[in-house]
Amino acid sequence: MTGATIWLTGLPSAGKTTLAHELAGRLRGDGHRVEVLDGDEIREFLSAGLGFTREDRHTNVQRIGFVAELLASNGVKALVPVIAPYADSREAVRKRHQTEGTAYLEVHVATPVEVCSERDVKGLYAKQAAGEISGLTGVDDPYEAPESPDLRIESHTQTVQESAAALHTLLTERGLA
Repeated sequence: MTGATIWLTGLPSAGKTTLAHELAGRLRGDGHRVEVLDGDEIREFLSAGLGFTREDRHTNVQRIGFVAELLASNGVKALVPVIAPYADSREAVRKRHQTEGTAYLEVHVATPVEVCSERDVKGLYAKQAAGEISGLTGVDDPYEAPESPDLRIESHTQTVQESAAALHTLLTERGLA
């Protein structure tokens, strides 16, 4: 089966990781080899020591992109629920995949910041509001939403299963599922 990188970008608490795991289960059920490269886990194990400056965020995204391409070029569906706030960082990852001839899809999990702050899965929005942290993507640090992603998912208007089904349909249309 053909490998591919499916990058899910969006704000913190947009639903990227939840969607990635839902899709992963569905793809595994269809016999695909799948890995979810969770941004928090990558920061802990692969990018330990990096901060949240623009340069460090770029480095983190490039490292994740390298690992994703390596997996995808070996027949794995690499699902990447990572914020990747800067368009140029995401574009560099896309170009690496194009250079290597590896399939790459960018999915924008387009959940409004108001919804994300209500979900606040990790308590980041509350900490930012209380002045305990700064540099929260989409609040006091930039998030450059993709202008033309392969798919835009409005996760706040549909269930996780519906979102995963829409993404699975895209993969099927592209010959990747």
